[in-house]
Amino acid sequence: MKNGELKFQLTDKRSLIIGSIIATFIATTPYLFYLYENVPQQKNWSNFLFTYESKFYGSIDVVAWTITGKLIPLLLLTLWFFTCRHWWYHVLLVPIAMYAFQIFTVINDDIQYVDSNQIFYLLPIMAIIIPSIYLIRAQIFNQVNTVNKTFQELEDEFKLSPKGFKDKIKDYF
Repeated sequence: MKNGELKFQLTDKRSLIIGSIIATFIATTPYLFYLYENVPQQKNWSNFLFTYESKFYGSIDVVAWTITGKLIPLLLLTLWFFTCRHWWYHVLLVPIAMYAFQIFTVINDDIQYVDSNQIFYLLPIMAIIIPSIYLIRAQIFNQVNTVNKTFQELEDEFKLSPKGFKDKIKDYF
């Protein structure tokens, strides 16, 4: 404690700015979702950046609606993954992988149905993450039964200290 304030309650200018940017991004996600309405309702779309032809959907605005419907949850889940300090945050990789694969399917194929046979691609990811989360949970409950600590104290031991975005990326590669 310092001057009656706990250490975790102290904020500096950098964390206040980053928190404000994250909060603003989350607040604007409904507006980002409706960006698909600015896409033309035609089969072909050419501009100075790219040319796209919708073969399966028949209209570019349907493709844009499908992509934004998958991209916004992906962005929010990714943000949650990098800001979460709980021991179970790795389980968020399962829906992140699912949405990423769906976006890839929409952009790449434009021939097949978007939500078909994705579970087969997610099985390897789930086969690693789910047992890992279960083992961490079993270890917590084992310590709860053998130590005179509360569940909250044990969960706090497994929480990761706040890291920057670059440090979290380095942990995975």
